[in-house]
Parts: sequence; structure tokens; C-alpha cells
Amino acid sequence: TESTQPVSKGMSLGGQGGREGWSTYVGCFSDNGQERTLKGAVFYDLRKMTVSHCQDACAERSYVYAGLEAGAECYCGNRLPAMSVRPEECNLECKGEKGSVCGAVGRLSVYRVDELQLGSRKREWRTATYRGCFRLPENVTHAFADSLAQANVTVETCSGFCSQKEFPLAVLRGWKCYCAYPTPQFSLRDAMDSSLCDQDPEVQRLEDYCEVYQTPVQDTRCTDRRFLPNKSKVFVALSSFPGAGNTWARHLIEHATGFYTGSYYFDGTLYNKGFKGEKDHWRSRRTICVKTHESGRREIEMFDSAILLIRNPYRSLVAEFNRKCAGHLGYAADRNWKSKEWPDFVNSYSSWWSSHVLDWLKYGKRLLVVHYEELRRSLVPTLRQMVAFLNVSVSEERLLCVENNKEGSFRRRGRRPHDPEPFTPEMKDLINGYIRTVDKALRDHNWTGLPREYVPR
Repeated sequence: TESTQPVSKGMSLGGQGGREGWSTYVGCFSDNGQERTLKGAVFYDLRKMTVSHCQDACAERSYVYAGLEAGAECYCGNRLPAMSVRPEECNLECKGEKGSVCGAVGRLSVYRVDELQLGSRKREWRTATYRGCFRLPENVTHAFADSLAQANVTVETCSGFCSQKEFPLAVLRGWKCYCAYPTPQFSLRDAMDSSLCDQDPEVQRLEDYCEVYQTPVQDTRCTDRRFLPNKSKVFVALSSFPGAGNTWARHLIEHATGFYTGSYYFDGTLYNKGFKGEKDHWRSRRTICVKTHESGRREIEMFDSAILLIRNPYRSLVAEFNRKCAGHLGYAADRNWKSKEWPDFVNSYSSWWSSHVLDWLKYGKRLLVVHYEELRRSLVPTLRQMVAFLNVSVSEERLLCVENNKEGSFRRRGRRPHDPEPFTPEMKDLINGYIRTVDKALRDHNWTGLPREYVPR
């Protein structure tokens, strides 16, 4: 039964609600990592989580319930199991709010999202993203878990129906709506010409074409992560030059393997967003691999093996300059690019881009070279190689889930400032020389050279 007392800051450790606003505390529920109780979406704030922060995050995506776990984790969803557990089993204080309860380990404090919050965001149901026109899989009943048949069914109706049922894909075919996950039978790889889905619904139905939309629901089949159950015997680096996509690669590896990655550094921002291995000592061997930008012989030879992630130096330099000036998610201001800071940065960092790769090729004991551009272009095959190198077996469904959640939380937000070409001819001459050096070194070590798009003509 739902408690209808006014609660805005959540249930307090003494069992009393907050004083401002109205929201409904539903109860304490059991939760385990493999089969989540709330399956809609996952957010982390490992330092400042509050009940209202979680409720707002879930309301933004039009979920009915917001659940808080382990003091810092927020889960959203539209359906709850019939049985709750004893209220006192939810007894951990919220990280960002003294006196309020945010579940416990394996326990969720669940709230019904305020009707006013939901109502003001109702249009969010319509934020379905078009994924393309596809041929229906052979066994529709097996491939699609739920369906709705309704005359004049719209994208909005179908997306709303599948969001309520907590599915990330809404599939329209004629007058029928199906809900699905990406699977090997329906992987969304082979898109057809969109005009095939623009035909009369009856023709579309007969010819077995369907339109696919991404709902606001997160695919949570690959969001469970943990530390390694036993200390790793093989100490693996995830090595890259700064700005080469290391954080993004960590997001992919964590969701593909189900294990946390570690770091040679401590970045509070990354820890806060759910990279729990960030706080673990980098030599703990409890993580599947360890992020490093180091390139000295001693730092390299400490590792038994390494994934060496390489990105076009032009893109890496811009990304790292943005991070230095504006953090993980911002863009450097116009004044930064026009100051002496930018040419000085290019002069010192471009040689480091080159020496980083050369040192790992020279001193690395066992390497897998991964090009950022190839990972972007061909995510699942490249990620499959990385996971195999880490000696983890992963299902195809899980890899498809990662592909469906590929961006994670660390893509730069807002409008990219309109900037003229930031590289002068002198800078280009310098960088192109380093590109040639690295390309030759890769070939000399029997690797494929750099991707053609950044080897100068």
C-alpha cells in the first residue's frame, strides 16, 4: 500500500516525511543486479544523491516510480513487484541529504513520481527517436515481447505503450505496434530504404517492413556492474593519450563485461557518475582494466598487457583542450582558442601524442591496438575483440544492449561553438610529421597503420 503523506526530501531515518511538497512513498523493495526491480533507467550521483534529485531525473523521462539504492543510486521504472520487504531494511542515508533514506545494499526506497511533475513532462513520451526502416524478423512472436493492435496507431501511442512496458524499442508495422529489445534476430544493423516504410499501412503489412523508434526507456540489460570476485591474475592497462576517448571506452567495457574499470588517477567527477572503480586503488586488481595516460618505461612495464587506444591527434588535441578549459562536458571559450595557451598546448601535447604510442609499442608486453575511429564506426565487432582480449565471455544480447546505450553520460552537451580552423599551417606540419612517425612504427610492429582518414596525403 502506498503512503500518501507529504514527502519531498524522502523518508527520514526516523520514518518521518519531509515538510515541503507532496510525493508518495511506496515502500522498501528487494533489488538484485541481474534482474532489476525497476527496469527503466539508471542514474548515479555517488556524492550528492537526494530523493528529489532522483525523482526529478525519473520525471524527466516520464517514469512512474523512482527508487533509491545504496545511498547514491537512482533507478526509474513503471512497474513494481507485488511484495515489498520490511521498511527497516531500507536504512542507508542519502549521500547528499542527511537524515533521508536512500535504500540500502540490494534494497530500494521507492517513491511514486509526483503527478504534477509527470503532467508537466507528459510530452516526453513523444520523444521517440527514429532508428530506421527494417524488415521484420522471421518469428515475430519470438522476437517481439509485447504488442498492441489499434486502428490508426501513431508513433506517440506506440512509444507510450512500449515505454509503460519498459521496452527501449517501439516497432510500427501497419496498424500494429510491437515492443522489443535489440537481439541477434533483430539487431537494427540492416536498415532498408525509408521509402519502403512510407507506403500505405496495408502494403507495409503485406511486405513485412516496419519502422523502429527508440523510446525514452534505457536498455538496462547491461547496466549491472561489480568488482571482480577474485583478484585478477593479469594486470591490464587501458592506455591512451588524453582526449582519445578513454572514458567512453571504459563505459563500453564496463557495460559489456559487467565489471568496473579502474584508474591510475582519481577523478571525482567520473566517480560521481558511477565509475566506482575510480575510487579503488589502481593496483587493487579488482577491476577489469586500469585507465592510464602514462608512457614511461617503468609505468608501462608494471602492466602484463594493455589495450592501446589511439585517436586522430587533431581530434584528441581539441578534445583534451576542451576538457582542460571546460571540464568533461563543456567547450573551451573563444578567448581560450585565441590566447597563447592554444599554440603552446599544441606544441607540447602533439609530441606527447606520438611518444605515447611509440613507448607502448616499445615496452608493452602484450598489446591490442584499438583505433577510436574504428570503435565508433564498427562498435560491436571491435568491442568483441576488446572483451576477448580481457578474457571475458559476453552474450550477443549484452553487446547489442551496449550498442543501444553506446553514448553513456560523457558526451559534450550544448552547442559546439562555431570556430574557424584552430590549426595553423605550422601546427599541421608539426602534427603531420608525428602522424607519419606513428603510422610507420605501427607497421614496423606488424599492426595495421593508422586509419586512412588521418594519414596526410
